Amino acid sequence: MTAPISTKEWERQRREAMDAMPAVLDKVGLPKVLLPYQAATVRLLNSVADCRVLFVEKSRRIGLTWGLAAYAALRAGREKKAGGMDVMYISYSREMTREFIDACGMWAKAFNSAAAEVEELLFDQGDDLGDKAIQAFRIRFASGFEILALSSAPRGLRGKQGCVIIDEAAFVDNLAELLKAALAFLMWGGQVVVCSTHDGVDNAFNQAIQDILAGRAPHKHMRIDFDEALKQGLYERICLVKGEPWTPEGEAVWREEIIQFYGDGADEELFCIPSASSGSWLPGPLVEARMTADAPVLRLELPGDFLHRHKIEQIALITPFIKDLADAVAPLDLSLQYALGFDFGRVSDLSTLSLLAIEQRLKRREVLSVEMRNVPGDEQKLIVGSVLEHVKHSLIGAAFDATGMGWTVAEDMGRRFGLREDPEGAGAVMAVKFSEEWYRLHMPPLKTAFEDDMISIIADADHLTDLRAVKVVRGIARVPDARTGEKGKRRHGDYAIALALAHFASRMRWVEYGYRSAAGRDRGNSSRMSDTPRHDDDFPQREWWDGPLGANLRGSV
Repeated sequence: MTAPISTKEWERQRREAMDAMPAVLDKVGLPKVLLPYQAATVRLLNSVADCRVLFVEKSRRIGLTWGLAAYAALRAGREKKAGGMDVMYISYSREMTREFIDACGMWAKAFNSAAAEVEELLFDQGDDLGDKAIQAFRIRFASGFEILALSSAPRGLRGKQGCVIIDEAAFVDNLAELLKAALAFLMWGGQVVVCSTHDGVDNAFNQAIQDILAGRAPHKHMRIDFDEALKQGLYERICLVKGEPWTPEGEAVWREEIIQFYGDGADEELFCIPSASSGSWLPGPLVEARMTADAPVLRLELPGDFLHRHKIEQIALITPFIKDLADAVAPLDLSLQYALGFDFGRVSDLSTLSLLAIEQRLKRREVLSVEMRNVPGDEQKLIVGSVLEHVKHSLIGAAFDATGMGWTVAEDMGRRFGLREDPEGAGAVMAVKFSEEWYRLHMPPLKTAFEDDMISIIADADHLTDLRAVKVVRGIARVPDARTGEKGKRRHGDYAIALALAHFASRMRWVEYGYRSAAGRDRGNSSRMSDTPRHDDDFPQREWWDGPLGANLRGSV
């Protein structure tokens, strides 16, 4: 769980760090002694009403516990009318509890809080199961409150009040039961802080994090990995404490040494990525149970020499599909709201489209799916644009794969329906450049929709294969590099990505978007600026006297 270090060496390092703190306070001053991420945590916790429960996934040894000790001293040192309360700290080892209580004592002196010396006691767990009392440390404040640090998970937590801090929660015994007892603190205005390095994707701590990201649990969440801590001054502070000069070159060497030290465990220990599981992300029976939508899957595959054929022949090849598409969208209920996801492919992968209707009870129901293989970009834009045009008055949002050539489709759709630069901005079209962060934040809500029966998709064997292809890679659900299917018909989880984009779009904040080009108007006489109109083979042109794009969009989830 931690780097190999002897008890004597641990105590020596801890004592040196504590002894160095008065000098650090003299150099940087009390307000700046906390690093930005430590200060942000204290600031968030300072208002109990706004942050009743906080989960923090963090890197190993970045000093967050030290920042929480500052918060504990501030909270316990206050009078009751100022928000003071008891603070209980729980972790898995005696060394951590002793380090925490020492840091609290240092902060109490720095804040000029009247506090007694640290006392050691035996804490009675308050049960009848024959468990022995456990060792604990305590600081009493003149406010009447105290900080109590324990090195296990006592059932005696039940019946207490105040703020409870569970440190390295992934490693305590029976975290689920401990959380049940801790959350009871909330009934009387208490607060719960849970922070930890990860210990596997199936650990109760990671499951709680996934519930928060999926919107299933209404708790606050923070994530502080090793690189983020370095950017915010971790190594500079280490140099200050050790009395050594800081250089960017020295920091780079130190960072690499730490990563090499942790080896294969660096992702989990330093970068908040729980160790991967080997199973599929969604069980097959669960996916099949949600394949209840009665809607078409339209597939278009064009010959390899399509672009070299005569224009009339090209039109003849694509016209039957366009007719089928028109028949598929015609019966859609436009009183509902819609969200669209589009995953672009051109050479080896499919282009896939998923259109979701948002029902009255907020269940997402798939009403159309489109797959295109070997279809040129202009024809893809025509097809996707036709779907968006039909539902534009009921469109919540559309999310497009914007990696590589996919950006051109997203950009052109943005010209017509408004390009949204961020999830909180205006415009209907969101261009998504996939990253681990995007998958980490937006795949859990999709899984929750499957688990809670809040999504209904079209029954299709290929779509089942694509969804089953999603694996947990480095702790994050995503499609691995491997492809499935026979040569020339290979799939790369394409439908799963389109569905994830559509579900993401359905959760975007709705903003009305209006746009009017200044290029189509002569301000002097309200006539057109040019007698030669622009023509585009794909899209009809909008004149200045037409209504602004998106001005008649209404509604929100």
